[in-house]
Amino acid sequence: MKSMQEQDRLQGYEQLKKKTEGYYQSSVGLGDYKPFAAARGSFAERNKRGNMVRLRNTAGRIDRRKLRFIVEEAEKHQVDMVHFATCQTVQFHHLQPDQVISLLEDIVDNGYETYGTGGDYPRNIMCSPLSGVDPDEVMNVLPYAEAAAQYLVETADDPDMPRKLKTAFSGDRENMTHATYRDLGFAATDEGTFDIYAAGGLGPNPAFGVQVGQDVKPVECLYYVQAMMNTFRKYGNTGNKRRARTRYMVEALGGDEAFRQAFLQELAAVRNALQLEIGPEIVSPVKKEGDGTSPQTHWRIQPQKQQGLYSVLYHPVGGCPRLSVLRSLSTALDSMDGVELRTSPDQSVYIINLTGREADLIARITEADTARSLFETSTACVGAGTCVVGVRDSQKLLKELIRAVREAGISQDALPKLHISGCPSSCSAQQTAEIGLRGTVKVVAKGDIRPAYFLSLHGKNGRNDSRMGREAGVILEEDMIPFILSLGREVSDTGLAYHDWAENHPGRLDEIAAQYTK
Repeated sequence: MKSMQEQDRLQGYEQLKKKTEGYYQSSVGLGDYKPFAAARGSFAERNKRGNMVRLRNTAGRIDRRKLRFIVEEAEKHQVDMVHFATCQTVQFHHLQPDQVISLLEDIVDNGYETYGTGGDYPRNIMCSPLSGVDPDEVMNVLPYAEAAAQYLVETADDPDMPRKLKTAFSGDRENMTHATYRDLGFAATDEGTFDIYAAGGLGPNPAFGVQVGQDVKPVECLYYVQAMMNTFRKYGNTGNKRRARTRYMVEALGGDEAFRQAFLQELAAVRNALQLEIGPEIVSPVKKEGDGTSPQTHWRIQPQKQQGLYSVLYHPVGGCPRLSVLRSLSTALDSMDGVELRTSPDQSVYIINLTGREADLIARITEADTARSLFETSTACVGAGTCVVGVRDSQKLLKELIRAVREAGISQDALPKLHISGCPSSCSAQQTAEIGLRGTVKVVAKGDIRPAYFLSLHGKNGRNDSRMGREAGVILEEDMIPFILSLGREVSDTGLAYHDWAENHPGRLDEIAAQYTK
């Protein structure tokens, strides 16, 4: 028997069917349609090209059954674009109205979820993609991410929630999930505890999080989740959609310390009122063992902490895999015990828990559809070709840059990863990238308006040393290829990898960029 909440959500999908039909028949406006559809995980695309459906994917986990489901649904609905999003979700693009409803029905019938993946709801819980298998991880944070996800999904319909409420868990030293600058972030320490950060975020008026917890026992993480919601309900700006994000509370309350004290007061109240500790039984270690086989040496194959098991990196350009490769992956994984996919915030996918022989096979299956270098793992949002709020087509730009770099024969380690966002929302986290790009337009002369990008340099995403990049000016889209080729050729000529070159030539990136910025 379905709960009242489940029944309400199913009724919402029925209403979505009518609203979707009305939107495409122009009897329902985008302003009315967008928030209702987004709450149920569907988004209208540019020029009514179609709709996107976002599948909730807690901590980026895709087991064999879920992968098979994704492939079969994409084939059934003739999806021409599957996208691994930077929030570790999976998106189906360019769906027609009847396909949207059919896909949503299939998702619900198979026990999966789209509800709350858009709109003013808690978003997909993010987690270090190699949690539990990374030999260098600080702590396996996956069980706590999953517990927080379950708690937030159950409270998604509570009143006065923050817009989006992005929550991340980081168990690695690279801070891949940006836990120190999310709405709520849990960063593992060497002591097996969490340092907790709140009210951070990228996009307009970006901010690093305020530390609200130090050396917190992991089993207590849900107290902080509830305290974050309560703090926003009391101090958040629910009347202004543009400022209904947690990071605006810090300024409104008078700064970091004032916000910290307000949060801690709510935390104390939650501790007194609720019992939210997580039991230790939630930890589930990898049970699979190696079979004695070793893979061939390959930069995309790495050993796990479990002896004899390996992970394979697969990074389809722009996070858009070929459906034929996903089908081949799914078929291969059907005969491999304990194997799963983990999507990453940089649009990579890790296939984990592989024996040596299995790792070789997966590397071969993905070889023709994966990045060949660090530069080719650059992150790009879906862009203006698809996104209704996009300004520039970031996917198109990335593909053009990769093609130009390959044709120029630039060495594979001569360029850094780019982060390209088509609009100010910073979906690709360009604000903390070594080289970040944000779509805009540039008035060159009266009547001459050209596609362009804001260029950001020297940002960094680190556990203890994150920094926002410096705005270096505007670069015309037509100058992007010359800029990247100029940089790549200069680095290639030195024989150094990019980061070694940058360390040995401080300021040179800025000089090259200045030749192309307006």
